[in-house]
Amino acid sequence: SNLAMTVAGMGHRVKILAPCSNNRDLPKTTPIIPLGKTIPYPSNGSVARLTLSLWLMPRIKAILEEEKFEVLHFHEPLFPSLPWMVLPYSHSLNIATFHAYYRHSAGYTVCKPMLMKFYRKFDGRIAVSEPAHKFVSRYFPGDYRIIPHGVDLERFATKVAPIEKYNDGKLNILFVSRLEKRKGAKYLLQAYLRAKKDCPPSRLILVGPGDRLRREYETWVRAVDLEDVVFTGHVPYTDLPRYYHTADIFSIPAVGQESFGIVLLEAMAAGKPILATNIEGYASVVENGAEGILVKPKDEEALASALVSLANDKNLREEMGARGRAKAEALSWPVIAQRTLDFYEECMRGRP
Repeated sequence: SNLAMTVAGMGHRVKILAPCSNNRDLPKTTPIIPLGKTIPYPSNGSVARLTLSLWLMPRIKAILEEEKFEVLHFHEPLFPSLPWMVLPYSHSLNIATFHAYYRHSAGYTVCKPMLMKFYRKFDGRIAVSEPAHKFVSRYFPGDYRIIPHGVDLERFATKVAPIEKYNDGKLNILFVSRLEKRKGAKYLLQAYLRAKKDCPPSRLILVGPGDRLRREYETWVRAVDLEDVVFTGHVPYTDLPRYYHTADIFSIPAVGQESFGIVLLEAMAAGKPILATNIEGYASVVENGAEGILVKPKDEEALASALVSLANDKNLREEMGARGRAKAEALSWPVIAQRTLDFYEECMRGRP
């Protein structure tokens, strides 16, 4: 939706076709055409929400005939979801963006002959990072343009007041993500336990939903008598900037299967140093030693050592934060939107 709204702000007519489980929650200012409800689907250690309501196809056909879109931009178009229903009726320029990064895909392997009829309809293909490109091209070789996710620079870079109850002189270490095993919160907690005695007075704030693992982590925190750990649960997107601007260090030690690091980019836009894992998706966003420190996944000792280094060196934190902010500026949504529009034009010229 960030890409769509940015492109619309540049003077283009944009509409979003997407499934929606509750039409009442749709933003009034966003031109969304709701199509079907979502179905939870376990994917890559998380839960994706898909729709494949075949009864919608006559309505989709009518929408495309009425709107006469010049460009249809599909996201993760080979998963069993809305693109499967839209592509057969499309006479527009078809652009696909691939986001996912897995070690392997049984679905792509088994369903490749069927999926090829969709894949051949794309006039242009985008991958959000080199890891995402590496993954999809393993099954569907072809020409891909790397255009990364953007960041809402105005939202995250603009100075906002820190959260008052955490603005008490303690060093704040922030984690933002769903509490899923692959996001590595367990290793951050273990590293914080190791590092705390060698750091200035500090606090670890974990922001994100995930009741089951939260209960597990809270039980562990009590068992080891670890103080200054805060679980906030879900935080509205509009409130996230205040958390970033409350933090002194941003850390997310995911264990793998990340194609990109949107939360890293948000923290960098806020000028915060990064402490993360040296996995392909994160290394495509953060250069180790420049905008932050990257350590080996699942290595709480290395994570603790890096945490102590950052916590005790304010100058290093500020230098890394400044470099991160500069990189985020180069990936702001207006920049990414223009790169995407340029790609549309290039594909238009190459289309019969």
